[in-house]
Formats: sequence, C-alpha cells, structure tokens
Amino acid sequence: MNDMRAALYDRYGPPEVLYEGRLPVPDITPDQVLVRVHAVSVNGGEVAGRAGKIRVVTGRRFPQRTGIDFVGEIAKVGTGTSLNEKRANNRAGDRVGDRVWGFMGRTSLGSAAEYVAISPGRIAPAPAGLTPAEAVSLLAGGTTALTALRDKARLRPGERLLVRGGAGGVGSVAVQLGKGYGAHVTALASAAGADFVRGLGADEVLDYRTTRPADLGRFDVVLDTVGTEQRAYRGLLAPGGRMVAIAFDAARPLPSIAYILASTVHGPRRIRIFSGNPDRRLLAEVTERVETDGIRPVVDTVRPLSEIGAAHSALEAGGVRGKHIIQII
Repeated sequence: MNDMRAALYDRYGPPEVLYEGRLPVPDITPDQVLVRVHAVSVNGGEVAGRAGKIRVVTGRRFPQRTGIDFVGEIAKVGTGTSLNEKRANNRAGDRVGDRVWGFMGRTSLGSAAEYVAISPGRIAPAPAGLTPAEAVSLLAGGTTALTALRDKARLRPGERLLVRGGAGGVGSVAVQLGKGYGAHVTALASAAGADFVRGLGADEVLDYRTTRPADLGRFDVVLDTVGTEQRAYRGLLAPGGRMVAIAFDAARPLPSIAYILASTVHGPRRIRIFSGNPDRRLLAEVTERVETDGIRPVVDTVRPLSEIGAAHSALEAGGVRGKHIIQII
C-alpha cells in the first residue's frame, strides 16, 4: 500500500480541471487514525474552492485536492491515540475495521481519496443500516441543519420556518428536523421537486422560480442555503425572528459576504452565521438522530471517483435533490 487514487486539480477553473490522480497513502502520526474512504459528498464550498472563488483560503499551491466529508472504515490506529488506549473497551468506532464518518477540518480538503489521515476527534461511528452513499448524504447536511436550527436559531414548537433550497443537501435535512421540532415548515424548491419535499414533511412547498420574497408572509426563522437576495429574505422576519445564513451569493461573493457580516452585528433581526467544524460529539449526535428519528437520506447521484468533475457540474447546474455522491470503493 504505497499510493492511492485521489481527486486533484492543477489550476482553478471549471469542473473539467478535476481529474483522478495518484498520491502516496498518508502516513499517520501517533495521534491520528487512517481511514479507508468508501464515499464522499460534493458540497458548495468545494465547488467555490475549485473555481478559485476563495483563494484567500485555498491559496495558490498545486495540485490541490477536494472533499471535506467521508464515510469509511478505520484502517490503522496511531499508537498515541485515545482510540488505541480504549481498544479493550470494545466500543464501536474505536477499532480497526469499524465504520465511521467524519470531516477533514475547517480549512482542510482531501477526503475524495482512498485514504485520509485524521484526528479521532473528527470521526464518530456512522449510522447503522445505511449504505456509505446514503450515510454520507446526511453528514454535511445533518451537522449543518442541526447546528443552524437548534443552536443558532433555537427553533421552537409552533414557530414558522422558511427553508430556502428545501430539496438540497442541507435543506432536505432541515425540513425533516424542522418538523421534528414541531415547527410549521415552508420550503422553497423547484416545481419538479415539490412532491419530494412534501414527502420529507414540509407543510407548504413553493416554486422558487415564481415565488418572490414579497409573495411570502412572516417567519420566525429563515434558513438560507442559497445566498442570494439576503436583504429581502431578512425582511420577512417577524419581531424576534432569526435568520441563519449558510451560503453567500457566488455571483457577487464580496458584497454578499460583507452584507452578511454587517448584518450579524448591526440592526434588528441579526443574521446568524457559523463556520461548520463538527467534532466527534456533534457527529455522534447526528448519528443518534438518524438512527432514532428516522431522518431520510437523500441521494441524487452516485458516481465513481473518475467522474468527480461531472458531479461538480451537476451541483453547479442546480435542481439537486439531496447530495451528489462520489463512491471511492
């Protein structure tokens, strides 16, 4: 086991810059584990990174890698990790061969590969009863939606929740969580996806192409997974309302980000934002919710690693139902 397949790109640009290349299998430090990756999902931040829209984070060194999340199995445990010390306890997620899911880290990319070296604090047992593709479809969406609705918006029973992008990876989980919290859920999605989003539990689904913010009523919580028209959707908040933004306008990134940042500190109905950086505790919470609450995975497509460029193209084209998945093995 000397080298591995990995998704790479040698310059910023369209999805076609992505290719399947080879890299050495990472060596783990004593405080890391080696995970053999089964599946990853494609997320908006990776698309923006590949296109060169966040160079302040991604830098200018090439080749660059992509992928932030993964489902796989532990292949090797570092001699100095807490997992190695707890092997005798026989706990799930502690042993070589155990099925886990996790994230690379706030500024790290590279899960779209056969192996990743990772801290034990960034993995947890993956949900039982799901395929790797199904499980990873819930990972980024589950951790983001749970943090947004429970921790940032503090959504309460009986409140009115608006989910922009109700059919997407985050939105599809947020609709389900919102109903679980006892909220009245309105979702914006395409007309073609309306029945699908209703099936997730939405009380009302409106076509985002024909519904303008002025056509909508007031909401206690707005979850924005799209990033456009932020001022207009913020204006829909009822007194005491909360808006959580997890996306910016990719066509106008700097003005969009500036508005969001200013809105977090000035004026009423401040926008909540956060940097997704799930730890083992949050990952384990999502695993428990998936297993006990029956949160449905939503997989749009499953492609091999060699077709990662096509997956990026599909995400950019829109009309997504759930997640585009890359199956590594």
